[in-house]
Parts: sequence; C-alpha cells; structure tokens
Amino acid sequence: MRQAFDYVIVQLVPRVERDERLNLGAILFCPGAGYLGCLLAGDEVERDLRASSLARQLDLPAVRRQLEAIRAVCAGAPSAGPIARLSRSERFHWLSAPRSTVVQPSAAHAGLCEDPALALARVFEAEVARSSPTTRSVPPPA
Repeated sequence: MRQAFDYVIVQLVPRVERDERLNLGAILFCPGAGYLGCLLAGDEVERDLRASSLARQLDLPAVRRQLEAIRAVCAGAPSAGPIARLSRSERFHWLSAPRSTVVQPSAAHAGLCEDPALALARVFEAEVARSSPTTRSVPPPA
C-alpha cells in the first residue's frame, strides 16, 4: 500500500550571499508507516574537500557536529536532549524548520511510497550522491 511521505534535503550553505549549496543528506517522514529517518553523507574527507572549495573559512568540525545533532534528533537518541523526546512528527517539523545556520533544510517536498526506507535511499541517491556544489533540490519521481 502506498503511503504519503514528506522529505527535506539537508544542505550546506556556507555563504548565503552567493547562494551556493551542497546537499549533505535527506530526512524523510512517513506518518502512515511511523517512519522518520535520515541519510547523511558519510565520506567526511570528500565532503570536507568539497565544502572547503565553497568557503575556505568554514568551521568543518562545527558542520560535523550539526550533522550528528540531526542524526541524533532524527533517531530520538537520549543524547539529543528534550527535542529527541518529541513525537516523530514534531521532530520532523523541528528538523525541517527554516534556519539561518550553515546547515539548513530545503523546502519540504512530498511523495508516495510503499517502503519509506527505500524512498529515503532513492531521495538520497538522486539529491545527495549525485549532487554538485551548486545543486538545487528537485523532488524525485514518486
């Protein structure tokens, strides 16, 4: 049975005035399946090199900490504090809320899927694994 889901792309925006973005991950929420998951770029060496080409003064350890915080909140890990104790829906809305930090979520997109983990993997492949430093988020086919 196909179920509705929402997702955002986690983006690195080192210099807002240049509107350069690097897609670092995806967060997907499927309420019908009780699913909230994220996939974040794992190759820190490649990510660091690509990020450095966008902003030489970027605090890469701070970026890594923000990504780890996203991962922890998404998983509901106790180390993520009170936000992690919220419902999946509330955590997704917190994670997808607009922010003015170097790591930002894209606008939310929607789709239909039978398997939310597979849908997340497809979004990640389409938007992150194949992205370049100036990508834009486009929803994959549902």
